[in-house]
Amino acid sequence: MKNINIQARKHFLLRMTFLALPFTFAACDTDELLNPVPETSISDKNAFDTPERIQGQVNGLYDAMKSGQFYGGRLLMYNEIRGEEYINRLTNGVTGLQTWQQNVQSGTNEVQNLWGAAYAAINRINVFLQGLEDNKAKIDPALYAQYQAEAKFLRALAYHSLVTLYAKPYSADNGNSPGVPLRLQAETSTANNDLARSSVAQVYTQILKDLDEAESALPESYATPALNTTRAHKNTAIALKTRVYLHMGNYGKVIEEAQKIVTDVAPFTAPSGVAHALQADVAVPFTDYTTTESVFSMPMSDLDAPGTQNQLGYYFNAAPVGNGEYFLSTEGILNDAAWPATDARKTKLVVTAGGNAYLAKFVKPAPFTDYVPVIRYAEVLLNYAEAAARTGNLDKAVALLSAVRGRSDASYAFPAEAVATQDALVNTILTERRIELLGEGFRSLDITRTLQTFPEKTGSGISAPAVAPTSTDYVWPMPNSELATNKAL
Repeated sequence: MKNINIQARKHFLLRMTFLALPFTFAACDTDELLNPVPETSISDKNAFDTPERIQGQVNGLYDAMKSGQFYGGRLLMYNEIRGEEYINRLTNGVTGLQTWQQNVQSGTNEVQNLWGAAYAAINRINVFLQGLEDNKAKIDPALYAQYQAEAKFLRALAYHSLVTLYAKPYSADNGNSPGVPLRLQAETSTANNDLARSSVAQVYTQILKDLDEAESALPESYATPALNTTRAHKNTAIALKTRVYLHMGNYGKVIEEAQKIVTDVAPFTAPSGVAHALQADVAVPFTDYTTTESVFSMPMSDLDAPGTQNQLGYYFNAAPVGNGEYFLSTEGILNDAAWPATDARKTKLVVTAGGNAYLAKFVKPAPFTDYVPVIRYAEVLLNYAEAAARTGNLDKAVALLSAVRGRSDASYAFPAEAVATQDALVNTILTERRIELLGEGFRSLDITRTLQTFPEKTGSGISAPAVAPTSTDYVWPMPNSELATNKAL
């Protein structure tokens, strides 16, 4: 028998990369009277005995995803600063300098730490799924299906985050490039360390399988706005599918999924399940974290803040609120003519300090307990708009695009040449994504999925070169910690 420590916050690492277990296991003497189970531990034979224990494990899955090295902050930050919107102010190697400079290596901390946090979360999910299956007879069937669906949604989210950072874009060769190791079974030893990389296409197939199965079993909604924002429901899985299909260039499927949660005409809202809609004030989702615009977020509190130098507010907001590690480049979207001074996203979500402009979406001071936005309804509308434009439905694309822009700048009219042709409209939508989703981890993903070159950057006495899709620096390398232990790579 094994004992499961349910209070441990740090996972017991069998190795540095992926084998972080959700529980701490210890051998149990056969004479349990002489070696009683500590009060802070639960036998693995009893871990699924009560609804409370199972619910605690489900909460633990979400907790693993919001590690500061993963969705708690670092993932979004890295995907932002690889792009051209920010200048590194402090040249601190601990806070992403090598990522900003486009020169990470297999041994770089961010490459190894994010990989480890992501696979730790994945294995925690796999261990939970196995335990759920082993104890299926003990569990209410409806809860069994729901919890399994929540776990699969989170696994899909984790794998999409990995494959878009550590592998070539799907659009480069229709997913035929090497992806990441696709670990789908519970690992409680090092026996299965060696696992080759699945192709990018195979990883996407598994992501969509998990999301389709999750959608079918997730609840329509929960009892409170907080749960609707922080737990996966049907519309959460659908919304993520619009992102995944967009990265695959499967625009017909983006539209098919989006139509499930976006009405045919403005004002665009979700017709079933959680009533997702844009908020009238663009700043509201960044202070009131549980509105219907926030499809899925990582909640933070004083008890589980992301940790030192992981928090988005620390990186992007100016002192004294944040540390001002990165300010907005005057050569980026900040001064683009498409983002006028009348736009509320500029007047409310950008601040100036010391002569530099900083993003102010994450406004809480230390310990920086802003919720981390993972999916907002604005993204869904822009995903839909881009897919509509790329498939020739320009009127629909303009309507969706205008809904996002009009919320922040009702007086703005897109120039005729910006929306008159398919190519121009797609470029306009991509520009709108740079404005609307600034600071939320999308810029480098949009660059790579559209096979653009990362622009050259200069500022604060340092620079970063342009990186073309053919460069080995275009995506992150496999980490040394994985190369050293996984002989099948």
